[in-house]
Amino acid sequence: MSPGGEVGTAVDLAELKARAERAVDQLAGPLEEVARSVHAYAETAFREERSARLLADRLEAAGFLVTRGLAGMPTAFRADWRPAGANARPAVALLCEYDALPALGHACGHNLIAAASLVAGLALRKVLEPLGDRFRGRLSVFGTPAEEEGGGKIILVEQEAFREYDAAMMFHPATQNAAGSDALACVDVRYRFHGRAAHASAAPQQGINALDAVLLFYDAVNALRQQTSPSARLHGIITRGGDAPNVIPDLAETTWIVRERDVESLLPLLERVHACARGAAEATGCRLEAEQGRIYAERVPNAVLESAFARNAARLGLRLEEADPAGSGSSDIGNVSRVLPTLHPYLAIAPVDQPNHSRAFAEAAVSPRGLAVARTAAKLLAATALDLFFEPGLVDAAWRDFRARRRR
Repeated sequence: MSPGGEVGTAVDLAELKARAERAVDQLAGPLEEVARSVHAYAETAFREERSARLLADRLEAAGFLVTRGLAGMPTAFRADWRPAGANARPAVALLCEYDALPALGHACGHNLIAAASLVAGLALRKVLEPLGDRFRGRLSVFGTPAEEEGGGKIILVEQEAFREYDAAMMFHPATQNAAGSDALACVDVRYRFHGRAAHASAAPQQGINALDAVLLFYDAVNALRQQTSPSARLHGIITRGGDAPNVIPDLAETTWIVRERDVESLLPLLERVHACARGAAEATGCRLEAEQGRIYAERVPNAVLESAFARNAARLGLRLEEADPAGSGSSDIGNVSRVLPTLHPYLAIAPVDQPNHSRAFAEAAVSPRGLAVARTAAKLLAATALDLFFEPGLVDAAWRDFRARRRR
């Protein structure tokens, strides 16, 4: 067998799923309260103190053993329920996200992710605890901060937080229903150009214009686009261009995100972008600093987990579609998917003309439809976890699919 041990036996899986669904419905009030509270907090990366505390407190009150400050991150946590002991297998991790976007708030719906994974965990414990020794697995709910910027899950992977788990699962709000989707590898870089200030009219020749360097860099990256692959994405903003028009800017900054289909393709593209920055600095006489973030890996799908999720969705009458490959973004769940079988389905909370990272999507994330979708997501996550715990051979099959894809 895979790293998972023997699963529980002699249970009626269909009845367990029905009980889990009823348990989720009974927790509709807490789900909505948590989703609304996290939405209102709108805390950005690594600053999610109230959100993380709210989730961890709920799990602790329900009897989970909560470890706060996980992997050195104050707003990360792990909540465990493992009646058979510390190394019980199969081990399933439900992942919460709860960071918001600057200015836009929860325009990616992470408040719904947090609420759905929380309630799925609470419902699972409610139906599994009465089984006694017929359940020999491990259930954990992870609080994973800073998905939008910083990569909390990347840090957890680096600290081997998922080493003893057989599957990681979460859902993501979207504009379509899909069991999974590809995602691009990406990295963000902040470039700072240091020049020399001078009076822009009286003595411009004595200055070194840092803004000119940013503009040259911007143009160089735009010229680079024609020679990149169809899967490459290059997008940036100017975050500082000077303080007054009559002063030659001695400091200018620009932040970029570089994306490619996988990490192996990302690295050479990133070096080409770095070369554009170096060239702009040399042409203007500026000194260059580059501050690079963590690399978000591409997502490794798992057909076994996606099929199990799709069967549970069909049972609830939910129609799934093929994800649009042209709409790929990036997420630190990709780093998780490179170390263990991972499920990351999408459920629609808004129409296609109200996409993620828009103000309309932020409103949808606290709308009646959004809250209802989070409840459905909690049911589907719980049902798929029950499949892993009790369907013979499913954990093995998920690991086989994982290993086959990682060898490609």
